Amino acid sequence: MSWIVANIRWIMILSGVLTSTMIYAAIAPQAALAVTFGETLEGPVAQIVVRNWGALITLIGGMLFYGAFNPLQRSLVLVVAGISKVVFVALIVSQGQRYLGHAGIAVVIDLVMVALFAWYLLAGKETTFRGRT
Repeated sequence: MSWIVANIRWIMILSGVLTSTMIYAAIAPQAALAVTFGETLEGPVAQIVVRNWGALITLIGGMLFYGAFNPLQRSLVLVVAGISKVVFVALIVSQGQRYLGHAGIAVVIDLVMVALFAWYLLAGKETTFRGRT
């Protein structure tokens, strides 16, 4: 059994907790934007969109926590969370250096999570294939 398979529960719990910290955006959208991007948005639509964004990211965190204790749903949870994180990273990187000063740490942490999720998913396939031969 590889290291990643043995430790995925704790990786998912830690990833879920870190991801769920974006509940901050649902509670204090302007402050969360300022911390994450160094900018704010004004108006009622901005409040709705940012609060929704925070809630959706928090739900991904909750899914990671759920998947840590439910192996049958683990692959789906890791794929959804991984795609969400890749999209975030791609959007930040697409802006060049503009947001990397503020969101750079989040980008690095998300990339580490995505790499660990992919490693687990690939290790799981390898175990499945090995078991069939």
